[in-house]
Amino acid sequence: MKSRRDFLKSTLAWGAFGGSFLNTVGRQALAADPNNNKKMIFIFQRGGNDGINTVIPRGDSAYSTALRPSIFIPPASGLDLGNGFAQLHPALAPLMEIYNSTALTGVAGLGNLAVIHRVGYASQSRSHFDSQDYWEKGVPRDPTVKDGMFYRQIAECLDLEDPTNGFAGVSLGSAGFIGLKGDTPLPNFTQSSQFGFNGNTAQNAKFLGGTESAPGAGDGTGILGMYGGNVLAGTTYGPVTHATGQALGTTLLTLQGASGTYTPENGAVYPNTTLGGRLREAAMLLKRTPVRIIGVDIGGWDTHTGQGAATGSQANRFADLSGGIQALSRDLQGQWDDVVIATMTEFGRTSAENGSGGTDHAEASAMFVCGGGVTGGVYNCDSTTWEPGAMTAVSNRYLSRRTDFRAVFGEIFKRHFGDSDAQLDTVIPDFSNLQASGGSTYDFLNIL
Repeated sequence: MKSRRDFLKSTLAWGAFGGSFLNTVGRQALAADPNNNKKMIFIFQRGGNDGINTVIPRGDSAYSTALRPSIFIPPASGLDLGNGFAQLHPALAPLMEIYNSTALTGVAGLGNLAVIHRVGYASQSRSHFDSQDYWEKGVPRDPTVKDGMFYRQIAECLDLEDPTNGFAGVSLGSAGFIGLKGDTPLPNFTQSSQFGFNGNTAQNAKFLGGTESAPGAGDGTGILGMYGGNVLAGTTYGPVTHATGQALGTTLLTLQGASGTYTPENGAVYPNTTLGGRLREAAMLLKRTPVRIIGVDIGGWDTHTGQGAATGSQANRFADLSGGIQALSRDLQGQWDDVVIATMTEFGRTSAENGSGGTDHAEASAMFVCGGGVTGGVYNCDSTTWEPGAMTAVSNRYLSRRTDFRAVFGEIFKRHFGDSDAQLDTVIPDFSNLQASGGSTYDFLNIL
């Protein structure tokens, strides 16, 4: 007997539905667990972001014009993070609305932004393709792992075989993220309004039709009548067609109902950029659908030439990123306690500037994690966690890591989503053994 999953895969090969429909048919996710409504947005900074000019280690005398003659950011330009050691890049100013609190900086704010430096993994790859793959799969250098870390998180907690469920994971981009890749395909699109059939609302409704009122009733119409009825009764796929028709209807109707006019709340204004549009879409989906995890990316971080200092290429990317996260924090205040937003990048950049006014592929970089349950502050960038020589501790040119990226996501999965130890060992393979034998780089930072 074929499984529903096999049947869904076969339906993706049938080309009668049109391009946008083919991108979504059978990509089944799940309705939210009524006992846990925790959600997440991850933002991948593709290209390798220079963490040293992101979270500036001002307290380290090595951060200077000697190492960074044209990309050095002077103290007067950096944003004070309140610990007497670290500053934030000035183009990240919108994030201070989330970071600030009377305890951290003496300025009122949400106090829900964790600024985490020196994140990476052992034997760091400096290949974009390989390192992005390792981060999204949560397993460096293991070719046997095919599915993504965020997919495993969804699959571990929710039944991806249930045909009545709606969305649980979505890739907002031109291609599906490895991090959300698994046996059961999850949706990938850039705009929910593109999710469906070609035609106007009335035409779409007629083409979609409806499933039978009961198996064998013969009153189904349109595509759902075909897949949700008994047309294929007696065939290999007959036993699963009714459930599949219901699943298709749930998927399509959920997004058709979610799309349309959307007005961000609390004065949120998203950047008029590709990233801003996708983060706006993400906020809408979090409010109107049962989605659990959404992936978004932003390119342009491979700054080999003309990186800039307080202004320039990297600063422009920061303005887009920070403006988008600020808008999310305002727009999602109604569910802020249930949301985590995390940034990630495949590696950092060299501590020393190159001859082209840029930086090259290196090791550790910085992450941001924010949300209502996040304990704001600076992690791994203060006088007690930043030892002399850290900036060139690896091969005399790379910033050394202090925290493995799996420790950050492990804490999110365990303390935000509520994973058990056994579940976490599935989501991040063998994580308990890594914590037991891998040293302090796998310790939770207590950001949640």
